[in-house]
Amino acid sequence: MYRYILELRHLLRSLLLLSVMTATGAQAAEKIDLIIDTDPGADDVVALLLALASPDELSVRALTTVAGNVRLDKTSRNARLAREWAGREEVPVYAGAPKPMMRTPIYAENIHGKEGLSGVTVYEPKKGLEQGNAIDYLIDTLMSARPHSITIAILGPQTNLALALIQEPGIVQGINEVVIMGGAHFNGGNITPVAEFNLFADPHAAEVVVKSGVKLTYLPLDVTHKILTSEARLKQIAALNNNASKRVGEILNEYVKGDMEHYGIPGGPVHDASVIAYLLKPELFSGRPVNVVIDSREGPTFGQTIVDWYDTLKAPKNAFWVESGDAQGFFDLLTERLARLK
Repeated sequence: MYRYILELRHLLRSLLLLSVMTATGAQAAEKIDLIIDTDPGADDVVALLLALASPDELSVRALTTVAGNVRLDKTSRNARLAREWAGREEVPVYAGAPKPMMRTPIYAENIHGKEGLSGVTVYEPKKGLEQGNAIDYLIDTLMSARPHSITIAILGPQTNLALALIQEPGIVQGINEVVIMGGAHFNGGNITPVAEFNLFADPHAAEVVVKSGVKLTYLPLDVTHKILTSEARLKQIAALNNNASKRVGEILNEYVKGDMEHYGIPGGPVHDASVIAYLLKPELFSGRPVNVVIDSREGPTFGQTIVDWYDTLKAPKNAFWVESGDAQGFFDLLTERLARLK
């Protein structure tokens, strides 16, 4: 009888372990429900191709566009081009805010070219924009979503999400996490000595988002300037010899020249694609929870992200700040996913 009880206990433990392993496996395999808010932009297009080539991990609900690197009409066209090049025309594209919340609009045509995509020929994509605007789409989608179920990747100014939060603060219930390419701390800025472009373009919007209480992850210049192209890495992409790799090669070869010259570095960053890589393989990156404050005061620190890296103020930690990443791991992932496209 005692032996029977021991065997029964062993069987129950085995069944319990199997159920835990099954649940863990199912959780690990669960797709990320994702909205990508973007202002393409060369590195945005690379990010979109990486995301749209990863349907097993990312369920991309929509692309929402914002003015940033270039005007809204151009960012919206470029997002649709990326969708077309990825063969993912079923993903809707909604145009959003044509200008920042309060400040005078600025663009980055000196970096991305007048059309936002130097190095390649742009044209009008076959499929158009969805009816309605991105802010309404965000409100409707997040209000009707399961609690904390949708991740938002923001690759440009945070204007769309900020306006949605102002109109309907209750949308926070549908947000799982907001992952942002933006900001700078250790690295210094790329538009002023202290400010990164996406934050400088609309710091008031970034303030709204950081104060909303949503779970935030920042991938700043601190990490993107450690994940640089090289001759060997561009060659591994070119070796794929498909349309996607050719376009990415043409875009990057032109796009990285400015940063290489300005910073005197041997390669160029692919800023926005780091956000998608983080979602796909977070193990490639490291950072820590910090307190972040956005400076929206007029003056030399306008648009600065003030990061309490060493917890000097003992203030509540409102963001996860990514500080380093595996550069070769990033380019291996990008190459592998581009190989899936035509």
